[in-house]
Amino acid sequence: MSTIAIATDSNSGITQAQGRELGIFVLPMPFYINDELFLEDITLTQEQFYQRLGEDADVKTTQPAPGDVIELWENILKEYDQVVYIPMSSGLSSSWETAQMLSEDYEGKVFVVNNQRISITQRQSVLDAQAMVRAGMSAAEIKARLEQTKFDSDIYITVDTLKYLKKGGRCTPAAAAIGTVLGLKPVLRIQGEKLDSFSKARGWKAAKKTMLDAARAAMDTQFAGLSGPEQLHIAAAYTGRREDAQEWLEELESTFPGYPIHMDPLSLSVACHIGPGALAVAVMKALEP
Repeated sequence: MSTIAIATDSNSGITQAQGRELGIFVLPMPFYINDELFLEDITLTQEQFYQRLGEDADVKTTQPAPGDVIELWENILKEYDQVVYIPMSSGLSSSWETAQMLSEDYEGKVFVVNNQRISITQRQSVLDAQAMVRAGMSAAEIKARLEQTKFDSDIYITVDTLKYLKKGGRCTPAAAAIGTVLGLKPVLRIQGEKLDSFSKARGWKAAKKTMLDAARAAMDTQFAGLSGPEQLHIAAAYTGRREDAQEWLEELESTFPGYPIHMDPLSLSVACHIGPGALAVAVMKALEP
């Protein structure tokens, strides 16, 4: 039987240390800050990222260099027969397209998954892939299964400031100014290919209620008939300091009793566009190998 390794990028929220602990290979995402290259969790910590963002540094996301992707795969294939590589959503980056093109030279050895997830939902896909390896599924079967179920997840996010949405062109200066005066908090959604506007709420309390209502609605409609941690995963995420997000985690645990809720920082590739202080909730269908 072929030995199969699972690899992903740091957009999954899996750190280098966690990757080593879990037996998962993690490719660090690159960022340019004032034209200087940094690698997430290698030469750039979460704290440093938000410090530079707060200093109004020019922070840009970019995809991993093809040479770095190839180097990761080559190192893995010294010990394993095959690699299942799960990069961030193809709708949010060209990373998948590049990896898919590179994998053509590794026919039968590297399987690049396009399951259009990021952050806590991408992390769950990685854990699901590991479970499928343990269940004896082939690399091709794992890729197919993850792609068949790619839309079985929803993330809802609310932001603390409109500054970064305006900076990235996702919110006009006029709308940002009006929203700031009125205390409006946009609620965004990631389901499949991209980050979209979902709703607007006045103030944090209303924004959090909107997200909780959206999560419940997804459970009642998109995931109708499913319940309990054996069939659904609920996860929390945030940008900035974990201490500031702890109350949100406790609120989710109170709202969804019986569900073990994992909380991670949102991907820095998402944080670039929404800034610090954001909160998120995700609902995902549990995948059975």
